[in-house]
Amino acid sequence: MTNTNSLVQKIWNYCNTLRDDGMGYGDYLEQLTYLLFLKMADEYSKPPHSRDTQIPADLSWDSLLGRTGSDLEAHYIHILLELGRQQGMIGQIFFKAQNKIQDPAKLYKLVQLINAETWTMLDVDVKGEVYEGLLEKNAEDTKSGAGQYFTPRPLIRAMVDCVRPQPMKTIADPACGTGGFFLAAHDFLSQLPMDIEEKKFLKYNTFKGWEIVPNTARLCLMNLYLHNIGDLNSEPPIDRRDSLLEQPTQRFDYILANPPFGKKSSITLTNDDGDQEREALTYQRQDFWATTSNKQLNFMQHIRSMLKIDGQAAVVLPDNVLFEGGAGETIRKQLLRSTDLHTILRLPTGIFYAQGVKANVLFFDNKPASRDPWTKAVWVYDYRTNVKHTLKTNPLRYDQLAAFITAYNPDNRQQRQETERFRRFSYEDIMARDKTSLDIFWLKDDSLSDLDNLPNPDELALSIVENLEAALSSFRTVAGQLQ
Repeated sequence: MTNTNSLVQKIWNYCNTLRDDGMGYGDYLEQLTYLLFLKMADEYSKPPHSRDTQIPADLSWDSLLGRTGSDLEAHYIHILLELGRQQGMIGQIFFKAQNKIQDPAKLYKLVQLINAETWTMLDVDVKGEVYEGLLEKNAEDTKSGAGQYFTPRPLIRAMVDCVRPQPMKTIADPACGTGGFFLAAHDFLSQLPMDIEEKKFLKYNTFKGWEIVPNTARLCLMNLYLHNIGDLNSEPPIDRRDSLLEQPTQRFDYILANPPFGKKSSITLTNDDGDQEREALTYQRQDFWATTSNKQLNFMQHIRSMLKIDGQAAVVLPDNVLFEGGAGETIRKQLLRSTDLHTILRLPTGIFYAQGVKANVLFFDNKPASRDPWTKAVWVYDYRTNVKHTLKTNPLRYDQLAAFITAYNPDNRQQRQETERFRRFSYEDIMARDKTSLDIFWLKDDSLSDLDNLPNPDELALSIVENLEAALSSFRTVAGQLQ
């Protein structure tokens, strides 16, 4: 088997070469996605697989080999254009595809690099590790904004380990980004004993996602494909559209999600003078408890609508969802009544690629209609106070969330115990709070009093940057409310 580290390093080295020519990781990932797909489709079309890949011979991987220079470049552009007109997963991956490699010599080198491997013979973990590594590097490119599509993998894994999805159940993400939640759930389920039907269901029927950004949807599809979810001839599990636009036509057993950052939903319009302007977007949905332009509040309502009667959700949401008045208060009250909102994990700053983000994970179970509120108590785990993370010097690790998973007690949530960081708040306690605020904290912040033990200057500088980013985010929220 090809050495994983060797393959990863080989691709990194060439990625850096392309970056020297001005290509960002996002552009590089796109080209890698197209070429990897063509190469793997070619391998599947030959023995021992002998599949009908529905890719015409004149658009296949073999048609690229033997070409050089401008001939290779022109043919590659032709392939991208024609495959973008195909149906199914092929058309979705090549939708509006463009060649971003301006130097034909580098395109030739990338083709040869990919051609040197037999990708279908590599272990799924090897292929996935290469692609996931590229996705994470892409997220680090903060100028491109790619980080908003990348949730820290240790956090996703911890969320999945708490929810513990079961075979033959459906899992959805209404803003799936590059598919991180699906991969973690797939890894979890793959460790369980399953029969043939359960394995088939996992591959073809378990996952359903929506992603409004075409390039991100493309990366997600390829990520799933490299992790053995779906195949060339199956219907793509990702819809390239805004999931908030209409009521769900299908209900799901689990929702795992991190809706995109940014407070207000908006659309770009062209006015009478021909100039473009942005306009706040509200969703008129009969299944929503309140009408608002707040993107996260809309996603929270939408996720609840997507759940089956006994469905479970774990969702990353920013602080404003916990304390905002008006529509926010209405939605929180309805969520407490109609679902069992049993757990909130308070997250620290420094774990997301967008700096200064203060977020939480809300865990809730959907319930049938009832006169009495389903939430009896909310357990809050504070992994924020006196916790310092930075992406480079102290990134979030899975083992640092082990104490939360233990406190969550997935085996029996009814047998939880309070700890210094884990407290229980009754429904009555919460309803008595101003605006039914769920922004609950009780630990003393040592950084406010321990002036004699200041951190290192670099850590202090990063902390100041994060606090300024958080303050700017709050100011934008206020400005959005005044518009």
